[in-house]
Amino acid sequence: QVQLVESGGGLVQAGGSLRLSCAASGRTFSRYAMGWFRQAPGKEREFVTVINWSGGRTYYADSVKGRFTISRDNAKNTVYLQMNSLKPEDTAVYYCAAERAASWSTPSKIGEYDYWGQGTQVIVSS
Repeated sequence: QVQLVESGGGLVQAGGSLRLSCAASGRTFSRYAMGWFRQAPGKEREFVTVINWSGGRTYYADSVKGRFTISRDNAKNTVYLQMNSLKPEDTAVYYCAAERAASWSTPSKIGEYDYWGQGTQVIVSS
């Protein structure tokens, strides 16, 4: 069982930056691929980015590529999402998720993930 708690959301002006954190419980955090998803009002939850066990493989949605960076610290059981050059369309609730995956795996589908956090709100004003 893995419990995930996101933090770091808030209100920011367009062009600004935020850093989200996701703290995970459990001793096997390093065996999980970790992903970030987001859900804007009235829209379906969508994939943002994922990082594999070691942090050596990452994958980004086209909409955030070049602006967002995912990283992880397995010693701290934490995954991060650095968001730069934020746009109003980035406004959403951001969720982290964990999947007990193969070491090279970078899953991008909602149904592939086993555990989810409660989400943290990000609002980008224009």
